[in-house]
Amino acid sequence: MAETAIAYITAPDGNPKAVVIPIDLWRRLLPQGETSLEQLAENLEDYCLSNAMDEAQATPLLSREEAMRFLAESDPGW
Repeated sequence: MAETAIAYITAPDGNPKAVVIPIDLWRRLLPQGETSLEQLAENLEDYCLSNAMDEAQATPLLSREEAMRFLAESDPGW
């Protein structure tokens, strides 16, 4: 798979001004030809959801007890 690191260009004050993405990712988000902003938004959403699903598959599932303990630790009201 091609490099998919995204770089940020920042102003001297540290605020982000632009994003640089690898051309491979650019071509997946914006296929050659006319692309509307709606298509770009949809392609970007699909890409992000796909990455989230891939990450979820690589994450181990918690047992019921582990999940309850995690919820209790993260929210004292549990």
